[in-house]
Amino acid sequence: MTNLAKKLLNRSLRKSRVRAKVHGTAERPRLSVVISNMHVSAQLIDDDKQHTLASATSVGSKLTGRMTEKCASIGTEIAKKAKKVKITTVVFDRNGRQYAGRLGALADAARKEGLEF
Repeated sequence: MTNLAKKLLNRSLRKSRVRAKVHGTAERPRLSVVISNMHVSAQLIDDDKQHTLASATSVGSKLTGRMTEKCASIGTEIAKKAKKVKITTVVFDRNGRQYAGRLGALADAARKEGLEF
């Protein structure tokens, strides 16, 4: 097994562990975050109805700067969209990623806008 295959396998196992414990409802949806090398995407998901309540992404937007800055701006954007849908608390789904750096910047920006998790 190559190092890359092992790394991806470990990440998918971490993701499975997190998703087994995290479940979003209409009152407290799941905030799912996906961070790639180029873009950031965040969604508020109601797992009971399997419905996306709000989403924010850097794809197609004119965000510039470092990835940490892009993550912070997506965090503020998803928090503002959550306020429009009258959501104040969420369950944070980190998708198997370590809570640091880019993911931490997104979470801190969302908290500053008033989102609780």
